[in-house]
Amino acid sequence: MAKKVPLECTDCGSRNYSTTVKDNSGERLEIKKFCGVCNKHTVHKQTK
Repeated sequence: MAKKVPLECTDCGSRNYSTTVKDNSGERLEIKKFCGVCNKHTVHKQTK
């Protein structure tokens, strides 16, 4: 079963994206996305 989780910008801390992940995955997801607050591409990490 997939679970919806938010992605948080590592620079400013804003949560502007969400994605689905499997429940049994052991590590946190890291994706490089565009942050509208920082106005640049930054790494976004999975949060709880």
